[in-house]
This record gives sequence, structure tokens and C-alpha cells, in this order.
Amino acid sequence: MLKAHKIRLYPNLEQRIYFAKACGVARVAYNWALFEWKRQYNEGGKPSEVALRKQLNAIKPTKFPWMLEVTKCAPQQAIKNLGTAYKNAFRKQKAKQKTGSDKNPFGFPKPKRKFVNDSFRADNGPSKRGVDAVPVNGKKIKLPKIGWVRMAESVRFEGQIKSIAISRQADKWFAAISMETEDVSHQREAENFCGIDLGIKHLAILSNGSKIDGVKALKALLKKKKRLQRKLNRRKKGSENRNKTKLKLAQLEARISDTRNDAHHKATTGIVLSNSTIALEDLNVKGMVKNHKLSRHLSDQAFGKFRQQIEYKADWYGSRVVYVDRFFPSSKTCNACGYIKEDLILSDRIFICPGCGYRADRDINAAKNIRDNAVMA
Repeated sequence: MLKAHKIRLYPNLEQRIYFAKACGVARVAYNWALFEWKRQYNEGGKPSEVALRKQLNAIKPTKFPWMLEVTKCAPQQAIKNLGTAYKNAFRKQKAKQKTGSDKNPFGFPKPKRKFVNDSFRADNGPSKRGVDAVPVNGKKIKLPKIGWVRMAESVRFEGQIKSIAISRQADKWFAAISMETEDVSHQREAENFCGIDLGIKHLAILSNGSKIDGVKALKALLKKKKRLQRKLNRRKKGSENRNKTKLKLAQLEARISDTRNDAHHKATTGIVLSNSTIALEDLNVKGMVKNHKLSRHLSDQAFGKFRQQIEYKADWYGSRVVYVDRFFPSSKTCNACGYIKEDLILSDRIFICPGCGYRADRDINAAKNIRDNAVMA
């Protein structure tokens, strides 16, 4: 199986300059290929990422000579990524699976912006089967045209290194090392069955009565973020002070993201280790965030990321994830007798059943209903 280990890098000044150049080459190659794809398609052609890569190689020495200063994999992989993006968009369009915005419902590729999600592929791939794409020695990795780069930690997995992707987050650089490893057998600590109700006050409420609080990193740093955004808007475009403020804002965004991810990983690992079957609601998060009163709070909890981590960790540990229908009234249904309380409002934190008198915490009642409905399904 393929596993990726993302490790922070500590490049020197020369290596940081090279990384920035390679990210720029990858971005320009992607945008050039996107323009060519649209042009050829509008003229009745059938563009492909293979043909576009050959076309770029032919014109690179004359039109983009500065691309030769970095590894050839940076522009080539960028065009491959464009081909994958189009393939996914056409598949969603055929299945009428609208997952993007209202203007771009199927997620067709858009031009890349400078300093936004900067990344590039840094290796040439394995020379032969069983040989690593790049050598690794403890906390150092040797990249083509770059040399040895210091890492924050050693690679955790054992296996063949297939590829290396370098990315930037604020002023930090990371290497995503993709490895082909043997299937690792994981063992759960318990064989329980739990239902999970996701919320704003508490990130996850389990059917056993326990509650997991979200860190709400954005809420904690919202004043500082707004202050930096106002400061950025006052800076003159292209000035050095604007670049410094932009970096500070990016560092704050990275801090918010890292804090949230750390809390999610701890919570989801604990849930998967303790349960063999996990029931969740199939929430329409995209529709929920359209509520302007709750959108920021919902985004701060990152339900989609929480669900994603539950799914892949359940696969690691051999657990099962089941979903109940998004229209199932889990909060309004009495877990004792099944009575549906239609007049329940959001401010009612205690569920009191008019039919049988059952009384319980609103969220725990919902989590139990999710668990029981998943069993029935």
C-alpha cells in the first residue's frame, strides 16, 4: 500500500531560493497547459496531458529557458495534475455530482495563483524496482539538483520511496514522501459500536455520553486575524511592508490549521481505537455553511476533515463506518419510544419527550438515535 509521510524541511538560503523557483515553474506550466487545453478544445481538438507535456518540452528552450534551472519533474508533474483535474471534473459532470461552487459545480481546473498552495515534484522517480527515488539518511534527504536537505524527523515507514513533493506553508517548507509499504496490521483496543453527533458547541458527541470539545482555533485568533487583514489592506501593493504583513497573516493561518488538525487527529484516533463500528450523519456541509450566522463556526469545526480522518483511520484499524440519511431527524426523535418532537428548537438543550417523558441531553439523544438507526439500516 502507498503511504505518505509529510515532514518539515530546514533548507538553507540557496535551497529555499531553488524551492521558490521550482514552485513558480510548476505554477506557470500548469497555467500555460490550462490555457492551451481550453484553446485546443474550443478549436475542436482533443487535448491531453501527454500531448501538452511534449509540446512544452519542444518550446521550453526558447520560450521558457528559465524552466531549465529546476528539475524537469516540476513542470511535467504540474501538467499531469491538470490532466487528473480534468478527468475528475468530467467524471463528476457525467455522474451529475455537484461538489464545487455554484459557478463551477463540477470543479473544473482554474488558474493557479502566486504564493497559493505552492508545491512541486522534486524527484525523477525510482530508477528501477526496489530502489528508492531519492536517498534518505536519518534526518537528511538528497534531492536532485538540490543536494542534501535537513528534515525535522526521520521517515517513520519502511519501504520503497516512490516520489517526493515539496510544498510551502507560510514560510515553512515540507516534503511529502510517498512510500510503498507492506500492509501494517493495527489492532483496536475495544469492539464497541458508537454513534456520533457533530455539533458547534462540542465537536463530537458520542452515544456513550462522552463529549469531545473542538479547539475552535479560528475563534480564539479571530481578532488577531482581522487586525492583520485590515493592516494588509492599508499597505501599498508591491511594497516590502505589504509582503511582511502578508507573511504574518499566512503564518497565523498556518497556526490555526495546525491547531485544528492536531485536535482532530487526537480525537479521531481515540474514537477509532475504541470502536469497531462508527455511525455518522451524512451531513450536507456545503449547504449548512450557507447559513451566514453559523458558517464561520461550522468552518472552524471542519466537519469534512473530521469525517475524512475517521474514514481512513477506520480502514487502518479494520473498523467500519456507516452513515445515516442526512434527512433523518436524529435530534427530534425520542430514543426511548421513537416519538418525533416537531417543535424542538435549537435553544432546547434538553430533550423532553411529550410521549413517554424520556429526558436526556439533546446531543446525546441524537447520537444514540444515529447509532440505533445505523443498526436498523
